[in-house]
Amino acid sequence: MSFYELFKKGHQSRNLAHFASIASLAKADGEITDEETELLKSLATKFGIAASEVIDILKNPAKYPIVPSNSAEERLERIYDLFDMIFVDNEISVKELVLIKRYAIGSGYNVTEANALIHNSIEIYTGKIKFSEYKYMIDKRLSK
Repeated sequence: MSFYELFKKGHQSRNLAHFASIASLAKADGEITDEETELLKSLATKFGIAASEVIDILKNPAKYPIVPSNSAEERLERIYDLFDMIFVDNEISVKELVLIKRYAIGSGYNVTEANALIHNSIEIYTGKIKFSEYKYMIDKRLSK
């Protein structure tokens, strides 16, 4: 197997794991709503996940471990994706808060960084902001 094939396979497994984390958040407060379904479809396309894989992931998202990224920007973008799912209904439940904290720590943030990131994200997140704006606001708040 070539280096490229290994890289591609590793990247795809990270995408599957990340999508499973998002699916867990969608299922956290009960049934998956139409808005959550649309976001899941969009993200599946973005991550190159086949419909059959989506069905498998939705059946048991917990079977996919959190796979951290080496890139700080990619880690932040993944947290952004998770908040996108959380705020599809414009609120965050206790279950979702517990999950996002677990995912942040599992992604490579220490407890202090995870708590600050989550606190600041909740304060600034309005549901539909661009990743570049989100990154700018988080970077600005965390550099204080």
